[in-house]
Amino acid sequence: MPKCLMKGNEAIAEAAVLAGCRFFFGYPITPQNQIPEYMARRMPEVGGCFLQAESEIAAINMVYGAAGAGARVMTSSSSPGISLKQEGISYIAGARLPCVIVNMVRGGPGLGGIQPAQSDYFQATRGGGHGDYRTVVLAPASVQEAAELTALAFDIADEYRIPVLLLGDGMLGQMMEPVEFGTYRPRKAVQKAWATDGTKGQRKPNVINSLYLDAAELEQVNNIIFDTHRRIQLNETRAELVNTDGCEVLLVAYGTTARLAKSVIELGKKQGMKIGLVRPVTLWPFPAGDIARLAAQPEVGAVLSVELSGGQMVDDVRIAVAGKKPVEFFGRTGGMVPMPEEILEQAIRVKKRYQNVLGFS
Repeated sequence: MPKCLMKGNEAIAEAAVLAGCRFFFGYPITPQNQIPEYMARRMPEVGGCFLQAESEIAAINMVYGAAGAGARVMTSSSSPGISLKQEGISYIAGARLPCVIVNMVRGGPGLGGIQPAQSDYFQATRGGGHGDYRTVVLAPASVQEAAELTALAFDIADEYRIPVLLLGDGMLGQMMEPVEFGTYRPRKAVQKAWATDGTKGQRKPNVINSLYLDAAELEQVNNIIFDTHRRIQLNETRAELVNTDGCEVLLVAYGTTARLAKSVIELGKKQGMKIGLVRPVTLWPFPAGDIARLAAQPEVGAVLSVELSGGQMVDDVRIAVAGKKPVEFFGRTGGMVPMPEEILEQAIRVKKRYQNVLGFS
């Protein structure tokens, strides 16, 4: 497929189809509606199944069924819809099933608005539902990356038997950029010997379950899940580092906000200020090691977490820095998006505030 101009939502949908997704279950909500709209056309073309469910709750339980049968399956929604899916996501995680879930975040809380936000960070990175579990969380910052991370999401989901969440926002979903498919190299296909895809008279039936009334048995299952989490943290943590060597203020930002932060770096250079950026590509597992190592540089006087929220990722940044340098926060909420000049102003303020801290001359 040649390079083409597509919305982020459309690129995610096409990337899913090319990655082998053949089942999509969803329910309309702005600003992700182009994903089910696109899937409604494409799924029949590739012999797949598109179904608009009667609710978000129904959709996620359909995902549970298709994932249990070993299919590559995806659903998408936006913030309030993802909240409705949380019980089903916990069941899917408890049953150790692979699937891909897209959240194009909108401003909240409550019904909020349809403008872009990053206020679902807590929900995404802490599992979101009940019980001890996590979802892998991928955070693209461009339409091209959204397509590539969608393909990666299916591979990670299959390899580790875990739900993978693609976390975007209304701006990423609606913006149009050139995208080229085929740039991602798929991993080796995983044999799903656990799937409920029919015995063909050759084996005992597989059972997909998340209910364990025996406490010792449930603990065993949980320990398998925890071991999977540890392997993911070792193998799948990703971050982009920009202008970090010798920087005075280290920005941490993801997704749309990271795009703005890159402009801030260039504005800072014009004022003789060295600003660096850590862009987490995986929000879970969080690239705490990269942030800790870079914050420890003697030139770094402070770290600034920049978000489209009231301050959520900043908690993980503070944990990573572990008190070795000051960590401050700047954010806009409710769908408001800051200009790069606003972020630069905050970076300058942070530098002046900690002028006497080790690392600032």
